[in-house]
Amino acid sequence: MTSTAPETQRGQDAGDPLGEQPTSWQRRLRRFGHVPRPEVSLRDRLDPPYTRPGRQVWSVLAIPPHVADSLVRWSAWGGPLLVTLVAGLLRFWKLDQPHAVIFDETYYAKDAWALVNQGYEGSWPKDVDKQILNDPSSVPIPTDPGYVVHPPVGKWIIGLGEQMFGFTPFGWRFMVAVLGTISVLLLCRIGRRLFRSTFLGCLAGLLLAVDGLHFVMSRTALLDLIVMFFVLAAFGCLVVDRDHARRRLSDALPVDEEGVLRPDARVAETLRLGWRPWRLAAGVMLGLAFATKWNGLYVLAAFGLMTVLWDVGARRTAGAVHPYQAVLRRDLIPAFVSTVPVAIVTYVVSWTGWIVTDKGYYRNWAATEGKDSSWSWLFPDWLRSLWHYENQVYDFHVGLTSGHTYESNPWSWLVLGRPVSYFYEEQTGCQESATGKCASEVLAIGTPLLWWLACFALAYVVWRWFFRRDWRAGAIACGVVAGWLPWFFYQERTIFLFYAVVFVPFLCLAVTMMLGAIAGPAGGAGTRAELGLTTHDPTGERRRTLGAIAVGVLVLLVIWNFIYFWPLFTGTQIPEDLWRDRMWLDTWV
Repeated sequence: MTSTAPETQRGQDAGDPLGEQPTSWQRRLRRFGHVPRPEVSLRDRLDPPYTRPGRQVWSVLAIPPHVADSLVRWSAWGGPLLVTLVAGLLRFWKLDQPHAVIFDETYYAKDAWALVNQGYEGSWPKDVDKQILNDPSSVPIPTDPGYVVHPPVGKWIIGLGEQMFGFTPFGWRFMVAVLGTISVLLLCRIGRRLFRSTFLGCLAGLLLAVDGLHFVMSRTALLDLIVMFFVLAAFGCLVVDRDHARRRLSDALPVDEEGVLRPDARVAETLRLGWRPWRLAAGVMLGLAFATKWNGLYVLAAFGLMTVLWDVGARRTAGAVHPYQAVLRRDLIPAFVSTVPVAIVTYVVSWTGWIVTDKGYYRNWAATEGKDSSWSWLFPDWLRSLWHYENQVYDFHVGLTSGHTYESNPWSWLVLGRPVSYFYEEQTGCQESATGKCASEVLAIGTPLLWWLACFALAYVVWRWFFRRDWRAGAIACGVVAGWLPWFFYQERTIFLFYAVVFVPFLCLAVTMMLGAIAGPAGGAGTRAELGLTTHDPTGERRRTLGAIAVGVLVLLVIWNFIYFWPLFTGTQIPEDLWRDRMWLDTWV
């Protein structure tokens, strides 16, 4: 005999929205399919349960209940791993093509090779790329230090692939492809935890797997995909930390004689949430993002504020009368120490190769030009030299205003106003083309239908956060703002669309949230039966069916759009007229 105690307890906590006699207007609304919003228990508000597929799905597929339960448990990891497998196969397929040094690979591939072999970046001669492609073993690593304007973590990661597979296009792209593939798995699991739905989590990962910009950046040895990976990992750590902190609050709150969890101001305002390793891990991830490119520093500030506000919301939900004061006393300092100092230490440690080799650019500045500094008695020479180096790099970044063919304003990014061509090659004598020419191009552009859909999804997310106070919408918006907004402060600087890859996962989460709303609440008619309504509800079933069809059509269109632009993502040779057919906007040429 199967026990129903957990379900009964859950029902007691949730309350019964139909327990009172409905008024006449409520009865009339029910005829049109209206279901009153159920009261959510305090336990579920602090620690929401995961959505389970309705029994109707398994009965239609003739799957026994015990097998269905096993599939549900398996799908929590099996679904994300399956999506990740597809993403990996796409990203590693002919990863060494085109066999060329494309776009800014000319900087990072060579700097990475020098870094992993001698601990600091060298000053490479011009026009050495062809020699590297033909015979990399014949190219000596320059011992003269090179002036570089980005921290070393991303180049260490690229260099790890070169150490394993050689100084070749496959070698310098390998680790970026690995991180791009793992980021799909991360997003599946983050989306599952965020929406409490394995299906929606896998949908978010699938959208990321078929986004063109993420795909191209996963197959190119640039730094921005690496920044995205660490930002996404930090976000995931903070979401897990949020769940654990709220679960601790839930476990500490009192339960009344009926077994119902009750809020308690004393517990909510005085409870210490203890050791929070996931928040510490987030600090390390944000430090690694910052130590790859400096725009990770803005994400650190945004995520630090976000996690503190999450603590405020948790204590308020648990019954705190003064949640801000409680967080100020109990959580603010631990949150700061777990993120900001940890990120700074991680950043400094990332320069270890430059520090210990004593040969990097500006490494001995403090002992030469800066020896008369008034701070020389307080800080070691290596630290003062590093500080001087960072000042010089900052001046370079803010002063980078030289024009570029593919630069774009951040206002145009969401609509894909000006993508970046990483590689273009034209062939004559192409018999398949009406013009007699074929083209091969690697174009850094998002899957258009996905990004244009994301414009509407972001509007929905903002509405959801502002009017419904949905923390998930606020978290998604924070991720987009942290990756996008800082570039508006530097509109005179030369900037590019591919910088937007940092917030692409959050665009996918926004689209997933909107598609989940279109599909409708999980449970369908089964949920109505649990609320005491008639189990046969044609209106509710029709709403759910139409929503599911709409979502399926939109997802299939996005996948088709990715397949259609596949030649432009991979540098596949196609007739010039077919290439022009894919130039949907004049600014893409």
